Amino acid sequence: MEEKRVYTVSQLNQDARQLLESNFGALWLEGEISNLRRAPSGHLYFTLKDESSEIAVVKFGGNRAFSSPIKAGLSVLAYGYLTIYHPRGRYQFIASLIKPAGVGQLQLQFEQLKAKLHKEGLFAPELKAKLPVLPRCIGVITSSTGAAVRDVISILSRRAPIVDIFLFETSVQGEEAIDQIIAALDAAQRFSATTMPLDLLILTRGGGSLEDLAPFNSEPVARAIFASTIPIIAAIGHEIDFTIADFVADLRAPNTISRSRACCS
Repeated sequence: MEEKRVYTVSQLNQDARQLLESNFGALWLEGEISNLRRAPSGHLYFTLKDESSEIAVVKFGGNRAFSSPIKAGLSVLAYGYLTIYHPRGRYQFIASLIKPAGVGQLQLQFEQLKAKLHKEGLFAPELKAKLPVLPRCIGVITSSTGAAVRDVISILSRRAPIVDIFLFETSVQGEEAIDQIIAALDAAQRFSATTMPLDLLILTRGGGSLEDLAPFNSEPVARAIFASTIPIIAAIGHEIDFTIADFVADLRAPNTISRSRACCS
């Protein structure tokens, strides 16, 4: 009868480590950072988790090879390899590269742009234009097929029936939306200068995910809003939806124009 091999703990950990590393090799791993700890050495220790599982991760060298600070709650892609920490028999992932992923990346880009534009003064209260008390001509910048334009027209018709409304159509979602929003803003400025003076612009769309609202979190759109010679209300999404456009505009009015009573009372 063949004798069964008896392993020491060290032998078992060593063999298991070799099997794990040779079978998986280098790979990408996606998850959300939690339980982040920075060691005095600069190494980072944290957990990557999804809806039902988690794994211990080590990043030697701290924030090197990462463009922005690593923090808990960030969704990331980590590149590295699986191993077992031999002295403790601990299954873990050694990350050599970490980058933002999915919504985490969009959120990071949002925060970076927000900080940049705030520093430049694009959000300064003293630069906000005063809204007209009784506007007579209002330009609405949005999609002609969305619910937002119907809401705006309905509310203005009730609160200010004598107001003339002019639609400057644009996509409000997708790759082409940034250029189209900027073009619509430019068209409104030209219309106001050459055809009919506009007292106010309303830039609007309904709610959506961070991906859906991405055009309103872009730097070109923010700068186009800031450059407008006509006061702008940003009526984008719901109460919880904050975009860069909201911060740059002269007034934020989530849920279409429910908070813009001052201009239409």
